[in-house]
Amino acid sequence: MEHARARQAAIESVTNWPATGRRAPKTTTTIRQLFGSNVFSDDQMRARLPENVYKAIRETLRKGVALDASVADVVAAAMKDWAIERGATHYTHWFQPMTGLTAEKHDSFLTPTEGGGAIAEFGGKELIRGEPDASSFPSGGIRATFEARGYTAWDPTSPAFILENPNGTTLCIPTAFCSWTGEALDKKTPLLRSVEVLSKQALRILRLFGSHASTVFTTAGPEQEYFLIDKNFYYNRPDLMNAGRTLFGAKPPKGQEMEDHYFGAIPERVLACMLETETELYKLGVPVKTRHNEVSPAQYEIAPIFENANVATDHNMLVMETMKRVADRYGLQLLLHEKPFAGVNGSGKHLNWSMSDDLGNNLLKPGDTPHQNAQFLIFLVAVIKAVHKHADLLRVAVAHAGNDHRLGANEAPPAIISIFLGDMLQDIVDQIEAGGAKSAKAGGEMKIGVTVLPTLPRDAGDRNRTSPFAFTGNKFEFRACGSAQSIAGPIVVLNTIVAEALDEFATTLEKAVAEKKDLNAEIQKLLQAAIKDSKAVLFNGDNYSEAWHQEAEKRGLPNRKSTIDSLPDLVSPKSIGLFTKYGVLSERELHSRYEIFLEGYHKTINIETQLTLQIAQRQILPAALRYQAEVAGSIANLKNSGITVPKGQSAHLSELVAGIDELQSAVDKLSDAIEETSAGGSLEHAKHSRDVVIPAMNAVRAAGDKLETIVADDLWPLPTYQEMLFIK
Repeated sequence: MEHARARQAAIESVTNWPATGRRAPKTTTTIRQLFGSNVFSDDQMRARLPENVYKAIRETLRKGVALDASVADVVAAAMKDWAIERGATHYTHWFQPMTGLTAEKHDSFLTPTEGGGAIAEFGGKELIRGEPDASSFPSGGIRATFEARGYTAWDPTSPAFILENPNGTTLCIPTAFCSWTGEALDKKTPLLRSVEVLSKQALRILRLFGSHASTVFTTAGPEQEYFLIDKNFYYNRPDLMNAGRTLFGAKPPKGQEMEDHYFGAIPERVLACMLETETELYKLGVPVKTRHNEVSPAQYEIAPIFENANVATDHNMLVMETMKRVADRYGLQLLLHEKPFAGVNGSGKHLNWSMSDDLGNNLLKPGDTPHQNAQFLIFLVAVIKAVHKHADLLRVAVAHAGNDHRLGANEAPPAIISIFLGDMLQDIVDQIEAGGAKSAKAGGEMKIGVTVLPTLPRDAGDRNRTSPFAFTGNKFEFRACGSAQSIAGPIVVLNTIVAEALDEFATTLEKAVAEKKDLNAEIQKLLQAAIKDSKAVLFNGDNYSEAWHQEAEKRGLPNRKSTIDSLPDLVSPKSIGLFTKYGVLSERELHSRYEIFLEGYHKTINIETQLTLQIAQRQILPAALRYQAEVAGSIANLKNSGITVPKGQSAHLSELVAGIDELQSAVDKLSDAIEETSAGGSLEHAKHSRDVVIPAMNAVRAAGDKLETIVADDLWPLPTYQEMLFIK
């Protein structure tokens, strides 16, 4: 009867919430005053640091100049004083290991004195470097378990911040994480390397146009999709608690068919949770902008304004952590898995990516006359060239077990990486290929036909929500990212492959300038050749259609349908050559990530398999057998009373018996699949999981879901989709 109790508790938490539940705290502080109040921001540094130290920090942020140790001491003292004023008792080097999560080890500011007292100490040494144990983090063979030493290194390009807790406050210092031998053990180190590489190559292009910019950085704005359900349901679903997704669940009578949830009114309890989440994020300097209902019931989205890609990555990790923490205060559970519920749309993380210089110019902004904007066209075509050449690496960047449930369905782009440019830019690209762009399509005005409404400006092209990599005005939107993953990996790939294309372009054009050739003519030749070589990746149509899959195959575009199909591309000669050439990842670091990703895939499937067996054997099967006994007993009573048993009842019992037998048979086959040994290394084990274990696990689910539609509701042990998605 646990199911009935969970349902009742959830209903009570919803119905009683307006009167007794937590409400978003009210404050008289304006958003402007609140924003960044828990961040050691530029304003704080300007106010607290000597002018020469502040200028040194600014040079580091703008140009990547290394910090002197004496400067670090002054910064550390100011940072410590600021944090203690805000109630901090501890500090931590906050880093992002290869678990895909964040990690922290807290140290107290207090140091004992000889007189038996204590003083607050925190110097440049503690600021610059930490030494957490590295033995138990994924390393893919770089570090053996007994080799424990690892280092965290302060990242001054991402501001320190305060994490508040009712029982204490902690100063968090964003850091990189590396091994004793210098290899990257985290997501941030390759990201920072890739940003520098892109900046170097992009500046070569800008110099050809007379720009005085000193650095180029990538900007990012990840649109985060997620689910919220009542915690009473969550704690009665072992699959959600341990795997993040439901391994059983029959299709409810209503899902998202009515299309009434998207952009609909936000439930009051959920909205209160959102408001408090936003308040917490404002304090941390996270520029959240948008909130709304997503397509699936119980699904929502939060999206920020663009930021420097490194800071945006840190902030997205904070968004996920903050949402989870605040949701708990409202009796809600955050679900970030890419497909927590079968049969309704899953969650992605649309990564909006662009490039800007330190003078404030967006390098992917077309301007009013994009066909005449040679600088814009070089950067645009460089992206096209990069994506065409390295579509396989972009696919690798979003390859993991959770995303396999989402990619390729009519809710997310397919595993085929292609680019949507829109009508205007596609027309310009076509003109360049044909010999030169002479004009650009104008948007014009859109007349709605109602006189009271204003005339709206029409964009030069529509959007394409089926494209995995779409140009959306002044940026590209990479829509294949999974909701639970860090955006660092996809940004590393984008930065590196575009840097390579810019490097090739700059080398060609610099040579032409040195030989006194006409720059505009050389740009035209370069763009024309690059477009001809790369145009196969451009597609403005329906990416969901089977016709596109056939067309993509004719064009020679890679189609890695699963994570296991994709991961070997990470360690291909092409990949190793690219990342090692630009110093973003060494060959050893690439192979370590390959092993980590394979092992993560295998472990994920193994956890799901064990849960499937546990739920089937310990919850679904006992419930079905109890119901079978009830039905059989009822029929027996009729027979004992001399009453002819109606055919329908006999048929119902037969269907139930057959369903139980089907479940037991599927469980046995899954157990056998687990016990089968797979020869070879990590790849072979992962392939066995995909080809043998997952189909057997799906068969157990199918049998269990069929029983859900037969067994009496009061006996069914798991909260249903109907309850989890619609009781809010």
